[in-house]
Amino acid sequence: MAKLYFRYGAMNSGKSTALLQAAYNYEERGQHVLLSKPSVDTKGDRHIESRLGVTREVDYLITPDDDVYAQFQQKRAAHITAMQQDVSCLLLDEAQFLTEDQVDGMLRIALLEDIPVLAYGIRTDFRTRAFPGSRRLLEVAHSLEELKTICRCGRKALFNGRRVGERFIFDGDQVAIDGDDVTYESLCGGCYLQESGGILTQESVLENSRKD
Repeated sequence: MAKLYFRYGAMNSGKSTALLQAAYNYEERGQHVLLSKPSVDTKGDRHIESRLGVTREVDYLITPDDDVYAQFQQKRAAHITAMQQDVSCLLLDEAQFLTEDQVDGMLRIALLEDIPVLAYGIRTDFRTRAFPGSRRLLEVAHSLEELKTICRCGRKALFNGRRVGERFIFDGDQVAIDGDDVTYESLCGGCYLQESGGILTQESVLENSRKD
């Protein structure tokens, strides 16, 4: 039986690069895949963009109101008609932007359609609060894999600091796409605490530092 995988990490941990590599690995072996991402992620429009410069257009976008299970069935049927071959995997970028119901739909794809679903995303926002999609993936995914990156100080990065200009900010909407006005920096617990002026508790920093 196929599984739902959640591969997560802080910003700049190579999630999109890993997704595109997984797609390449499947296709190198003559298998077909479908690529998708939530439409909320407007960066790159219909493309998945790796920070290494590799890009690829997705097969379809997922809007917040979409029934992802029904949508996948339609896209899969169209693919089989066009290519005369079934898909072997669904690869999903920016999975944190899914709704909880959509994550449950991804689980149904794996269990009922026997198609592996590889979801890539971040766990928490710039305030260290879980995205609804990520929280649900942590609850129901068969396999959890952390993709690691480092903070500017050299320790493992856990959190995503939001910058507007040269200044870190710690309030605002949960979703603000990385771009010209807003950028992000991956930080360890200690550096996040320093930049936030103590918003993150010292106990939380110590607890997370033990995971290094």
